[in-house]
This record gives sequence, C-alpha cells and structure tokens, in this order.
Amino acid sequence: MSMREVSRRRFVAGSLVAAGAARRAVANTTDSSRMQAGQSAQIRLGAPVFVRTEDPDELAAAHVKLGYRAAYCPNVSLNDATRISALREAFKKQDVVIAEVGRWVNLLDSDPEKRRLNLKQVTEGLALAEAIGALCCVDIAGSYNRTRWDGPHPDNLSDRFFDAAVESARSIIDAVKPKRAKFSYEMMGWTIPDSPDSALKLLKAVDRSGFAVHLDPCNLINSPTRFYRSTELLNECFDKLGPWIVSCHAKDLTWDAEANVHFREVRPGAGTLDYGVYLTRLSKLPQAPPLMIEHLPSAEEYDKARQHIFGVGKANGISFG
Repeated sequence: MSMREVSRRRFVAGSLVAAGAARRAVANTTDSSRMQAGQSAQIRLGAPVFVRTEDPDELAAAHVKLGYRAAYCPNVSLNDATRISALREAFKKQDVVIAEVGRWVNLLDSDPEKRRLNLKQVTEGLALAEAIGALCCVDIAGSYNRTRWDGPHPDNLSDRFFDAAVESARSIIDAVKPKRAKFSYEMMGWTIPDSPDSALKLLKAVDRSGFAVHLDPCNLINSPTRFYRSTELLNECFDKLGPWIVSCHAKDLTWDAEANVHFREVRPGAGTLDYGVYLTRLSKLPQAPPLMIEHLPSAEEYDKARQHIFGVGKANGISFG
C-alpha cells in the first residue's frame, strides 16, 4: 500500500470521526438554544408551484400561499440583470429562499464540444445562483454512458471518474468565485457520489469552500439493504455530511417485486423512507438547508406530498411556517 493510499485512508477515517463529533456538538447546541428560546424546530419546504404568471411578486406569493418557504430558481437568463434583481427582491420580501439552480447536463459527455458547452452551462448556473441569491447550483457529476446523459456505466465508479468530477467542480467554482452560493453534485445510485463516504471524499479532494453536499437519500438506495435500512442510511448521511449539506430533495421509493430488484420513485409517504428521522435530523442543522419536493406529475400529487411532510413534521415537533 502506497503512502498516498495510507494518507487518504487516514483522512477519511479521521474526517468521519471529526464530522460525527462536530455534528453531535452542533445538534446539542442547536437543540439547547431552541429549548431556551421556546422555539420549535423548523424546516424550509419547497416545491414547484403551478401558477401562470411571470410576475416576480405573484410567483413568490404563490409559494407562501402553499406554505412553502423555499423555491426552485425561476426560469431566468443570466444576462437579464433586471429580472434577476426583481426575482431576488420579491422572494426575499416573502422570506422564501431560492434553494437551487438546477443544471442537468452531462459534464463528462463523450463529445468534446458538448462537454465544453455543458461545462459552460453549469458555470453560468453557479453564476446565476450567486446573482439571484440561491443557495446552490446542482448537477450530477456526469456519466460515461454514450446513449443516456445520466445513465449507468462501469467507469462511473472509477478513479478516472472521480478525478474528472474533481476537475469539473474546481473549474466551475474557480471560474465564478462565489461568495455565497455553493456548487454541488447530486447523489446517484450508479455514479459518484454514491455513498456518504464518497461524498466526503469528494469534499476533501475538491478542496473549495464553494463546494457543498446536495442530499438526496433516495438516490443512494441502490440495494435491498439500503432500502430496508433507510433509517441507518439517513443517520449516516447526517452524521458524516451534516455541516456541508446545502439543499435536499424529498421523494420516496417503493419496491416493485419482479425477477430482479426494481425500486420506483413515488411521492413522499407512498414509500418506505423514514421521514420521521429525515425531518428530525434535517431540522437540527444550523445552516437550515431547504427540503425540495420533486419528480411528481401533477399539482395534486405535490399537494399530497406536502400534506404528508407537514403531518410527519407535526408529529415530530417540526414546523414549516
């Protein structure tokens, strides 16, 4: 074993211990402060809103009407400074945090020109997040799959992939030099980061204050063990990554019994993810990452998801107002 490998293993082991200790200390301090102030735990919940308006004030108010205090970034060009300013101020006035700018492209596309343009698009996404006051810009780290931009490939879990993901993140962050917004990779079941440990390893390797963790626990459930032990998986995520989590996704999984393993995304409450633990651990993070519902087909399904999360939150002493 090389000295580099020894050093890396020592770092990961030490980081896990330190992160866990830091997370427990922060949680205890946060809980104590809330108790002294007589405040309940809170989470900023968000989701798409189905309103036909381009007016920034009406759009922000539509979120508040549904009980949301977080939002996905509205569609706006980085070159439209006037609209960016209007959206930023409208959401700020309503106390609705813009959680994330999504830039869903393949940073490892096999076509060099497409890869260059995708890198440019994500870099501009981070610049937009910084300008509009969003917490982060998020993409997946990419894929070597040639037929599907986010598809599986054996090299997606390789050292080559890891090094490319580090290079992309550094390039994006160094180009923008954000002072507030973060850049993050969404977790995936077949692409790094595919575990809390690989996310922690990426944090160390990228080595930029502008890099953070985007938590999507359902995307990490890629085996029966993780499916049945979502409570353990959630606690591991928060123990190891808590201080660096910037935004989170809310969905759920069910298992369709077939000849092989087939997990299917469903709305929160229609699957098996331990939302009691998810909300409780999330509510204790001092940086207050928002929780964003996603991937549902209609306003009615989002309503059901929202009500389920509100109900679980109420049962655990967590509010969303």
